[in-house]
Amino acid sequence: MRMIVVGCGKIGTAVIASLAGEGYDVTAMDSDPEVVERLSTQYDVMTLCGNGADCDALTEVGVSGCDLFIASTASDELNMLSCFLARRMGAKHTIARIRNPEYNDKSLGFMRQQLDLSISINPEQLVAQEILNVLKFPSAVKVESFSRRNFEMIETRLDQNSVLDGLTVRQMREKYKAAYLICAVQREEQLFIPDGNFVLRSGDKIGITAAPQEMQKLMKMLGLLKKQVKSVMILGGGKTTYYLAKMLQNIGVSVKVIEKDLRCCQELSAILTGVIILQADGSHSDILMEEGLSSMDAFVALTGMDEENILSSISAFLQNVPKVISKVNREELCSLAVKIGLDCVVSPMEVTSNIIVRYARALENTDGSKVETLYKLMDGKAEALEFNVSEDLSFTGIPLKDLHLKKNILIAGIIRNRKPVIPSGFDSILPGDRVVILAADQRLQDLSDIMA
Repeated sequence: MRMIVVGCGKIGTAVIASLAGEGYDVTAMDSDPEVVERLSTQYDVMTLCGNGADCDALTEVGVSGCDLFIASTASDELNMLSCFLARRMGAKHTIARIRNPEYNDKSLGFMRQQLDLSISINPEQLVAQEILNVLKFPSAVKVESFSRRNFEMIETRLDQNSVLDGLTVRQMREKYKAAYLICAVQREEQLFIPDGNFVLRSGDKIGITAAPQEMQKLMKMLGLLKKQVKSVMILGGGKTTYYLAKMLQNIGVSVKVIEKDLRCCQELSAILTGVIILQADGSHSDILMEEGLSSMDAFVALTGMDEENILSSISAFLQNVPKVISKVNREELCSLAVKIGLDCVVSPMEVTSNIIVRYARALENTDGSKVETLYKLMDGKAEALEFNVSEDLSFTGIPLKDLHLKKNILIAGIIRNRKPVIPSGFDSILPGDRVVILAADQRLQDLSDIMA
């Protein structure tokens, strides 16, 4: 499949890296010659220096034979125009990055229809939703939802005094009765898909699948059900902050925003009624303390500087703020943040590239049980994918214990008539089900790919 990415900033570069890593034929286009030069040496992709709204440049880049055209420049309007032209010139599918709250709150559906966009992506809004999911479930470091939120997968870290330390997965299931599945364990740099004899240890990051109510039940039994977040301090006043503050307000959470730029503070104050907006330099820990950091239920660092987010999050962590979340884009800094104890890190680049990779894989298989949802888990070492089971799938109705699955593949959940099923060996997959698969070291584009 041929793909073109226009606009190669942080988000665009992350998309290019993901698509190139998947083995797609990728062409990158940007108006900055230095960016184009860097991409040509860093990735196995074709490059072109040009404007995404220039028909001549689009012709030169081969838009007429393009399977997927992605516009991710810093300008919403340029992205929309680029996609409109690309579609008219023969691109089969188009994706536009659209970030402006005015577009996303009011007229996005109409614009998508008129521009014939396949999908639009708002990284800031997606990151805000990911943060909200974690704030609703403070004991988790990551929460992903499937099948319209009827099924969840969480990642949580076992602390040094964990009641699970030394227990096998089987012993845990016998002791803590609920409908759940331990589907993955990350121990330092190693990832395991555990069987019943796997021994859990303090410090492990574990992935659990369950229905939301069963997840709450399990967390309560384990003593991990922390009190609900009622107050949040946000550092940074960008678009992600706007979306997150609105979401938090809607569920009754008190929000305080610290932003050093006066104009940004004024803009936020005009559109976020009821949110405390303070102009101050939050990179200084004493400022955060003066504004009540130690009394907050959660701290979220959302500035445009990864280093500032990490340092301010460390300050919050040292003040024993119950939940600390940091936005970090650079992969090497994400790893550093985790190593120094900041488990809860979100990345707009990762969220965006996950959606585009999912869409690209779905395009490869339009007739079978294609990918409906895709998440990267356990620091990118595994994927969780949701498939809709088609009528012609060859192994429906066969007990799972009789299926010969590839190595490092786990059937983590079945959603049937909107009701989650934690599968046993005697369960089977039926047409119309939604199935959640956990895969390590595998690239799945169709449900049939799980078979050996």
